[in-house]
Amino acid sequence: MPEGHSVHRIALQFKRNFVGKRVAVSSPQGRFSADAALIDGQVMVDARAIGKQLFLEFENGLWLRVHLGIYGAWDFAGEITVDDTIRSARGRMGQTNQRGTVPGEDVPDALLDTPVLDSRGEDSIASMGARRRARLRMSESEKEDDTAFAFPPAPVGAVRARLLTDTAVADLRGPTACEVLDEAAVARVIAGLGPDPLVDDGPEVEDRVAETITSKQTAVGQLLMDQSVMSGVGNVYRAEMLFRAGLNPHTPGKKVPKDTARALWRDWARLLDTGVRTGQMMTMDDLSPEDWAKAMASREDRHWVYKREGLPCRVCGTNIVMEMMAARKLYWCPVCQA
Repeated sequence: MPEGHSVHRIALQFKRNFVGKRVAVSSPQGRFSADAALIDGQVMVDARAIGKQLFLEFENGLWLRVHLGIYGAWDFAGEITVDDTIRSARGRMGQTNQRGTVPGEDVPDALLDTPVLDSRGEDSIASMGARRRARLRMSESEKEDDTAFAFPPAPVGAVRARLLTDTAVADLRGPTACEVLDEAAVARVIAGLGPDPLVDDGPEVEDRVAETITSKQTAVGQLLMDQSVMSGVGNVYRAEMLFRAGLNPHTPGKKVPKDTARALWRDWARLLDTGVRTGQMMTMDDLSPEDWAKAMASREDRHWVYKREGLPCRVCGTNIVMEMMAARKLYWCPVCQA
C-alpha cells in the first residue's frame, strides 16, 4: 500500500500538470460515471495530500477524494514533469523539517540530489526534470516509460477515472476509495485523520500526538498504523520508526515515555520529508556517499528491519523477527527493541 510520501508526490504531480487547467473527467470503466459528471469540464484549483489520502479541488467547490489502498495506482501520460520544484519544496516543508532532532547525522543535500535509478524501477530524484512527453506510473513505486505514443493514449484495463487536459492525462486504477465530495464532507474526512507533518506542524501538534499515544493501552506497533493518530505511516515506516526509537512494538502506548512519543513524531517528519524529496523510503542514517547510492538503488540496502526476517540485525547481529500484528506483517529486532 502506498505510504504518505507516495501520495504527497502524486499531489505534487497534479499541482504541476493539472492545477489551473480545465479537466475532462470520465470513467472508462463506468463505475465512476455519475461522480465524474459532477466535475467534468471544471478547472482544478488545488491538489493536496493528507496522509494516504489525495484531495483534488475543482472550481465548482467539489473535491475528488482518492485513497489508493493496496491495489490502486495513478498512470500519468503526456507532457508531464515529475515535479522538479520538489527541491524548493524544502522551503514549503521547512517548518516541519525536523533534521537534527533525532539521532544520526543530517542527510547531506548533495546526496539527496544525486540521481540514482532503483534497480526495481522505483523512481528517485533522477526522474525530476524538464517537461517531456512521457508515461509515469505512481503507486507504491514509480516507473517511467519514455516510449513514443499517441496522445491521449487509449485507456487500458479497468480505468476507474480518467482526468484529461490538453497536454496531460491521469488514469486511476484499483483505488479503495474514489468519490466526489462537497467541502463539508471533505472536512469530515480530514477531521478523522491524524496530523500529517507536511500539513500540520508546531509544538502543539507534537504534544497532541504524544498525548494520544501515551493515553492508550493499545500496543504502539498498532498505534503507528492508526491513521487517526498520525497520518501516512504504513507498514514499512512503522517497522523502521520503531527500530530507530528502540521500541518494542508490543509496548502499550501508556508505557511509552512522552519524550519518546514526541521523538516518533519528529522522526516521522524527517523520514517523510526525505521520502517526498527522493521518492524512496530511505530509513537508514549515517551512510557514506557510496552506501547512500547503493541503498537508493536497492531497497534491500535501504532499511534496518523491514523484510529482513531471519537476517542478522545490522546493529546487534540477532536475527530479525517477523510476526503478524493486527493482520499486518511486523518486523523487529528482539534485542535492540527489547
